[in-house]
Amino acid sequence: MWIVTAYSTKKITMFEFDTEKEAREALKTIPGYKIISEIVYFNDYSLTKN
Repeated sequence: MWIVTAYSTKKITMFEFDTEKEAREALKTIPGYKIISEIVYFNDYSLTKN
């Protein structure tokens, strides 16, 4: 999961995306100072080595 956190002078808004591509495309249109973050859950076994 990818999160874009946008900061404006009056509020903080968070947007959630399933893919990095979606999040990076949204960065182009979301106003304000932005931070992109990847969230990895430890219970997501598809991301662990076997």
